[in-house]
Amino acid sequence: MSNNKFLNVDSLSLQNFDEDAELIPLMTPEDEEEINNEILPESLPILPLRNTVLFPGVVIPITAGRDKSIKLIKDANNGAKVIGVVSQKDESVEDPEVKDLNRVGTVARILRVLKMPDGNTTVIIQGKKRFSIKEVISDDPYFTATIEGLPEEKPKDQTEFDTIIDSIKELALQIIKESPNIPTEASFAIKNIESSSFLINFISSNMNLEVKEKQALLENSNLRERALDTLKYMNVEFQRLALKNDIQSKVRSDMDQQQREYFLHQQMKTIQEELGGVSSEAEIEEMRKLSKEKKWSEKVGEHFEKELMKLQRMNPQVAEYSIQRNYLELFLELPWEEFSKDRFDLKRAQTILDRDHYGLEDVKRRIIEYLAVLKLRNDMKSPILCLYGPPGVGKTSLGKSVAEALGREYVRMSLGGLRDEAEIRGHRKTYIGAMPGRIIQSIKKAGTSNPVFILDEIDKLSVSHSGDPSSAMLEVLDPEQNSEFYDNFLEMGYDLSKVMFIATANNLSTIQPALRDRMEIINVTGYTIEEKVEIAKRHLLPKQLKEHGLTKNDLKIGKRELEKIVEGYTRESGVRSLEKQIAKMVRFAAKSIAMEEEYNVKVTAEDVEKVLGPARLERDKYENNEVAGVVTGLAWTSVGGDILFIESILSKGKGNLTITGNLGQVMKESATIAMEYIKSNADIWNIDPTVFDKYNVHIHVPEGATPKDGPSAGITMLTSLVSLFTQKKVKKSLAMTGEITLRGKVLPVGGIKEKILAAKRARIKEIILCEDNRKDVGEIKEEYLKGLTFHYVKEMSEVIDIAITNQKVKNAKTL
Repeated sequence: MSNNKFLNVDSLSLQNFDEDAELIPLMTPEDEEEINNEILPESLPILPLRNTVLFPGVVIPITAGRDKSIKLIKDANNGAKVIGVVSQKDESVEDPEVKDLNRVGTVARILRVLKMPDGNTTVIIQGKKRFSIKEVISDDPYFTATIEGLPEEKPKDQTEFDTIIDSIKELALQIIKESPNIPTEASFAIKNIESSSFLINFISSNMNLEVKEKQALLENSNLRERALDTLKYMNVEFQRLALKNDIQSKVRSDMDQQQREYFLHQQMKTIQEELGGVSSEAEIEEMRKLSKEKKWSEKVGEHFEKELMKLQRMNPQVAEYSIQRNYLELFLELPWEEFSKDRFDLKRAQTILDRDHYGLEDVKRRIIEYLAVLKLRNDMKSPILCLYGPPGVGKTSLGKSVAEALGREYVRMSLGGLRDEAEIRGHRKTYIGAMPGRIIQSIKKAGTSNPVFILDEIDKLSVSHSGDPSSAMLEVLDPEQNSEFYDNFLEMGYDLSKVMFIATANNLSTIQPALRDRMEIINVTGYTIEEKVEIAKRHLLPKQLKEHGLTKNDLKIGKRELEKIVEGYTRESGVRSLEKQIAKMVRFAAKSIAMEEEYNVKVTAEDVEKVLGPARLERDKYENNEVAGVVTGLAWTSVGGDILFIESILSKGKGNLTITGNLGQVMKESATIAMEYIKSNADIWNIDPTVFDKYNVHIHVPEGATPKDGPSAGITMLTSLVSLFTQKKVKKSLAMTGEITLRGKVLPVGGIKEKILAAKRARIKEIILCEDNRKDVGEIKEEYLKGLTFHYVKEMSEVIDIAITNQKVKNAKTL
């Protein structure tokens, strides 16, 4: 049974009775009979109660704060002083509608109206008779409804009913005796109640029951059943009170320091709540409420509830409490079973990819293929794509365009230098400062379970004493395993199968073979000069103008000038260096505008040299072929294709072979093979065999600071040596690449597209390749091959026939 308290209907606050407040009047059987015979009006104003139920005969004070409630009380107090009182179904509703009200209530008489200092109105009312709402006829300025009275069903067996009433009285007196919060004067009120129905109503009104339970008692017209229900609730309350008193008697005699701290913490919690803080119980209930809104599986829900109960048993002051709370917050923040809807408009996707990226046809075609299959099946596991190529070609930025084309969220994770396996799999939550892995953190950040996930620089994962991250990535990137990716902090599997992973890499050789096997490798090669000019015009120049606060009318760079910048100041496969050079041009214009200096809005070739200085890379476009032994080769580097020059000279000696230029073992072996092949076939090119014993041969590859290796310079070295020994010119604007054998065969090599792009940048006109590389050339777009002539060879003798002219060089040596 509850204390004597005011029940604030609108604000839910509680305020103690005054000590001088008059006692609750008791209802006699005569009063009850008079009320039952009283004729009710056809309609009444209806006062909604938020957190209590009024029973017939019971007097309660109500504090009203709503404008409608105050208006109703004022009008009723000036009139018949009779109102209808019903409780709300949901006490949290501030402005209830008809659907929010219970249909059964109590007719009440206003006994007294008090104006409180805080501006609210307190009214003391007494319940008279139960009624039900027939129809709400008005809701302005307050509810008005037609009603009908609800009669009481008298018990058939009066003896049994009297026994129940006696039991209720005895139990009520025991509860008053055992409860320290109920004044002993209440026992006198219980003893003096003569009316059975009023006793039931009085006790029902004062018990610690939920509003819906009290409402159920009010709605029960059978007096016997209501008495039994009341007795049942009283028994539960008495048992709870007895258990509480029993526990208190035990702990009171043996309260140790830990228990004392617990009660102090409880007091701190109460103080914190009063000051506006949030208690741990409130946090837990909030988590439980949020968990019911999550779209997770039954297994995840059971695990969360188990961990939430573990948190509930913890002391909030221990260190493990915050770890457990963070763990549960992660569960609530992760997008379990939440997916963004894919857009299957393939034409729109193609438009977005073409808008953001010029070139990269293979990659864009693969994305469109993926979208097409996903549209047809709608349940395809996302592929693991790996964009492999030199820096600055748009591998990473491609991910944003893919995300926009798919209509998915975009997240990026840089793997460069990552060497701790816990960064992928997370830490076990038993450690202080434990966190989930970056995969799970990124999924949480994305807010959906199917984002486009960029794994940047996957080739730069490293190994340390903290584990091998590349091995941890195996589960992430395996379509057969990642549906149950296990994070150490999460302690259960998370489905990554709907995530579209796009990895980027500059060098495949440093990727663990097992990891490389799980990805679909797409080669993103460099750009031609024409493509670079187009990219600069469409993307780089507008971007730099915007970043430097200029408009397109402040600086204009034509195609010819852009081509001059590309050819004279950049040599990479990508466009990163080109963007830096364009930024210099834009900064020069910005400085001129800021200092009010004159400058050419339309950039000329002279302006380019004025701002960027003399062209530095012209030397790579032409090499003097008037000297015997100088040949242009094609090479592959980590930043794309490049050209290299192989030089060889003769000096009097004993036939020694010297090789310089910071060359690797394979390249040195190619030079030795070329030399031995020439010696064994000297008669083919009319070379005097005695020359090999009279002259030393020195082969050099310029740019000695740059390491070089690989077999593809084999035919270049062979041509250089034959040109040297025959003292004949090598054809102009010719480059070559291919491996050689002692049998005179030419073998295919890799990196053909990059090498061809390098040849075009260097103004090469003819290229010699192995016959087996013909298929690689066939995969390259025709526009890249414009202006090039290809010679496909199988034998080394064919290389010499194509490359070396019959013209002797000037000042040729007599061998």
